[in-house]
Amino acid sequence: MTREYIEVRGAEEHNLKDIDVEIPREELTVVTGLSGSGKSSLAFETVYAEGQRRYIESLSAYARNFLGQMDKPQVETVEGLSPAISIDQKNAANNPRSTVGTVTELHDYLRLLYARIGTPHCPECGREVGEQSAQNMVRRMLSLPEGTRAKIAAPVVRDQKGAFEELFEELVGEGYARVEVDGEPYDLTIDDPELDENYDHTIDVIVDRVSVSADARSRITDSVETALEEGEGITKVILPDPPEGVSLGGATARSTGDLAGTGDSEDHSDRDRLVVEFSEDLACTHCGIDISEIETRSFSFNSPHGACPECEGLGETKEVSEGLVIQDRSKPLKHVFEPWSYDRTYYSRQLDNVADHFGVSLETPFEELDESIQRQFLYGTDDLVHFEWQTKNGTREKTERFEGVIPNLERRHVETDSDRAREHIEEFMAVTTCPECEGTRLKAESRHVLVDGSSASDASGTSSEVSSDGTSITEVNRMSIGDALEHFEGLEASLDERDTKIAEEILKEIRARLGFMEEVGLEYLTLDREASTLSGGESQRIRLATQIGSGLVGVLYVLDEPSIGLHQRDNDRLLNTLAELRDLGNTLLVVEHDTETMRRADNIIDMGPGPGKRGGEVVVNGSMDDVIESDDSVTGEYLSGERTIPVPDDRRASDTHLTIEGARQHNLADLDVDLPIGCFTAITGVSGSGKSTLMHDVLYKGLVRRMNDTDVNPGEHDDIEGIDEIETVRLIDQSPIGRTPRSNPATYTNVFDHIRELFAETSLAKQRGYEKGRFSFNVKGGRCEACGGQGNVKIEMNFLSDVYVPCEECDGARYNDETLDVTYKDATISDVLDMSVAEAYDFFEGHTGIRRRLKLLKDVGLDYMRLGQPSTTLSGGEAQRIKLAEELGKKDSGETLYLLDEPTTGLHPEDERKLIDVLHRLTDEGNTVVVIEHELDLVKNADHIVDLGPEGGENGGRIVAEGTPETVARTDDSYTGQYLRDLLPKVDLEGPRADRDVAQPAADDD
Repeated sequence: MTREYIEVRGAEEHNLKDIDVEIPREELTVVTGLSGSGKSSLAFETVYAEGQRRYIESLSAYARNFLGQMDKPQVETVEGLSPAISIDQKNAANNPRSTVGTVTELHDYLRLLYARIGTPHCPECGREVGEQSAQNMVRRMLSLPEGTRAKIAAPVVRDQKGAFEELFEELVGEGYARVEVDGEPYDLTIDDPELDENYDHTIDVIVDRVSVSADARSRITDSVETALEEGEGITKVILPDPPEGVSLGGATARSTGDLAGTGDSEDHSDRDRLVVEFSEDLACTHCGIDISEIETRSFSFNSPHGACPECEGLGETKEVSEGLVIQDRSKPLKHVFEPWSYDRTYYSRQLDNVADHFGVSLETPFEELDESIQRQFLYGTDDLVHFEWQTKNGTREKTERFEGVIPNLERRHVETDSDRAREHIEEFMAVTTCPECEGTRLKAESRHVLVDGSSASDASGTSSEVSSDGTSITEVNRMSIGDALEHFEGLEASLDERDTKIAEEILKEIRARLGFMEEVGLEYLTLDREASTLSGGESQRIRLATQIGSGLVGVLYVLDEPSIGLHQRDNDRLLNTLAELRDLGNTLLVVEHDTETMRRADNIIDMGPGPGKRGGEVVVNGSMDDVIESDDSVTGEYLSGERTIPVPDDRRASDTHLTIEGARQHNLADLDVDLPIGCFTAITGVSGSGKSTLMHDVLYKGLVRRMNDTDVNPGEHDDIEGIDEIETVRLIDQSPIGRTPRSNPATYTNVFDHIRELFAETSLAKQRGYEKGRFSFNVKGGRCEACGGQGNVKIEMNFLSDVYVPCEECDGARYNDETLDVTYKDATISDVLDMSVAEAYDFFEGHTGIRRRLKLLKDVGLDYMRLGQPSTTLSGGEAQRIKLAEELGKKDSGETLYLLDEPTTGLHPEDERKLIDVLHRLTDEGNTVVVIEHELDLVKNADHIVDLGPEGGENGGRIVAEGTPETVARTDDSYTGQYLRDLLPKVDLEGPRADRDVAQPAADDD
């Protein structure tokens, strides 16, 4: 009998306090609570980890040798556990070859579709190409109406100069009497064609003239085989008087040769004839291009059989950039080329001689030179240059063309064996879209295989020379998911019966996967988008869509805040997807702060009552009503509306602006955006509307390029006005604060320097002569040498990522015994690293320098975090708030522009309140704060909103509304404004969630 619950007994992982929890099976359970209250410890480190451990233990001993032994979580028992799958925020794909299409397996199905029913076309002329057996050619000829007259010919000369007297003699000797020269018939027994050897000619040997009928099958077969042998795999079928509406399906042959089509035939009797070429090989008989066999790997940019040879499937190439080679055109000619130092003999010799050749002075500013001379210095001279130089053996000279500064750098980058020289040249190279494949990553042959109406004949039966109604795989890859779904919906209507049968199952899988992606709100993503550019929320929802597609039943799914990065409008679609996954018969355990997710949940586990050591208990385990009615639940107070994040009484205004002009990167529609200086601005909009492009690619990179004079390449825009109003710009994103366990919050915020100084001042440390370096775990002396001060040891795993286990020598303390003898208020340096921020704040009550820095961490809601917690274990939201705390501690002039991307990630509403206070504090000090955010409680606190949209992808990139939150809320076209209406007392309009039975914030007196 199947258990109704997953029963967790005695869970003590991290800060969990020996808790017992029952999680209903086949239901959607939300685990919520304050940041650091133990949500992830319960969901991931206990329930999911135990599920994984049991799965590995079920494998053979041989398999476990490769997988290693997983430690059992600190829990007594977990009963009723299903196979567990974790869908978290980590973006695992950092490989530039990984795209949305590859990680969703959509590209695999597209490759299969195009390999099986795709029609190859010539990359040069666009004509359809194909390979056929002699039997197939005969079958096509026999499909013609009975009695149709046809000539079977072998092309022996194709567009070649010559008189070809000897060839005609050989043909007569072999028994051939008739030929066609440039489309004109000749009888070699009577005529002796006199050809001008200075012109190109095409000669076809007429192997046979037949009248098509079933009785002539044997004769036609013999003639076709003979023609293929004479024509080296190619034969022509010429119909002098083709029946109406007839097509043989091969490549239509043009009249070739310089004398073709001159109209010498008085009656123009040949004007309606049909000439079709058949080939045994996959080749364009028109252009003479052979095409390799079409396979699934022909469409893989990760395989040499499909990848563009120029960029090797990356879609990008590195090229020497003129803008980096010449960064200041006002410099004199001798010093204008950044990679070339005039102090080096070779470069000075080159420049001296070329300058003499043009009669210009090396002291002349480069910008004053004639454009033609500038071009020849950069890309090489049109004429030969006389080079003359002195050596210890006398004068040397030579005359040759000057190759140019940029070609010189490109050549040396390829030829040099010196890594140092190559790295130096790469400083002046920029990544550009591959000119060969135009960023599509595939070779030309693969890009010209078409599906959907790409047959050689249209409905009327006339042969089409260049197909224009087919779709290549690169065109599909450039579509958004929404457009691709629409494209494949009615594809069968344009396929013939055979192709429809072959493609039926493939199209079913493609449509299902595209549909799942659309359901989780990702219809704006293009299939060719690099996976490394996806946010954590987007990559998580891709994995979620993949899991729905797998159709598994009876699985435990553990999700980490799936609503991150999702606009409120799209959140309902995500929740419908989760409900669909549950209704299949799966159990969902979701760590989430979003109130709408809690309202849709079957069960809520509220952890708390506080963060860190004050948490780790189950406050409520029941329905949403149970949570609201609980006196101990902070979450319940926010759900009921008893506690809310207040709306500011006043909005800041500014007369000065930072103005982005003409932003048009990706889907931005030539935007002009005003960001008020000294104010708190929120950039909002549905997913894919262009928020990150505007902030990261255009605003941040554009400012860094202008203010720091670096080689950062900003997104396309015209200008940024008002830079004089800010002193510096800081992007506080969710990237890790460190990539090794050595990095932690104490070291990143420099609070550890002060703590080490304090320990070095103790009497025992002075007695032993210990200085503050003794208390560093990064240098020899005080650290444990067995683990190098890391506290854990890396175990390398075959086929898996490395695993870290506690050091056996120091038991995770990081230091040797002598260092641990030194204590401050009975605590060792290792004990201090194990303290939470809140505990350390109380512990160091007499030290103002330490307490000031710890107070900043408390202010951003991180009082639960351990000082020595390795940075590799921090969430993106935690890393971002640590950076924010560090910024708060800096003594700036107050003219800094702070850019934040979704800072509320991972925050409970109570912690969100603290974050909003910090952002207001930064703004009050004279700084400018710009955030990308979906969380409405933060958005309603902004002074100014820029709402992008109206949709995602190509239907976004425009400004829907801008102004105060109240102004945006009154804009009917703004989705953000509609959802804000329920949260702003001064706006009387109803929003989509006006029916919520919660206490609304009281309106202000004014």
